[in-house]
Amino acid sequence: MNKITYKRPAPKLKRLYGAGLLFFGILSALSGNILGIIFIFSSLFFFKYDGIEIDFETKKYRNIYGILNFKFGKWEDLPDIEYVSVFKTTQTSRVWVSTASTVVTNTSIKVNLFYNTNRKLEIYESEKSDDAFKIAKEVALHLDIDILDATKKESEWL
Repeated sequence: MNKITYKRPAPKLKRLYGAGLLFFGILSALSGNILGIIFIFSSLFFFKYDGIEIDFETKKYRNIYGILNFKFGKWEDLPDIEYVSVFKTTQTSRVWVSTASTVVTNTSIKVNLFYNTNRKLEIYESEKSDDAFKIAKEVALHLDIDILDATKKESEWL
């Protein structure tokens, strides 16, 4: 595979809202209601995504933005990548409901490409470390670079 495309996954609830809005939009449009068309176009917001695409043959990458299966983005030259880093991170967010609140913490594994000593390109994120290491190994193979495993307290080069 000479190209890697990563689309940041949308939350399931967001996709469900989009599907419901699309469904009601189609039903309304078929019954002759002009609001149906507005619902259909509004549902597209729930199907948008972003991510990154890397072409190893041409040594180019682009940050992609898209709706459904259509993706857009400007190709740029891939910088001189020094290494691939795989690390574990936690993301916390506060959820409020009426008078109660809670903190939700999610752990994820990220894959970054580092260049110019401390600059990075985030190329992948997953909840499973096996998936992240699979992507990291593929990128390292194509670019002939090392992998830094920073998922544990002591980082180690693979």
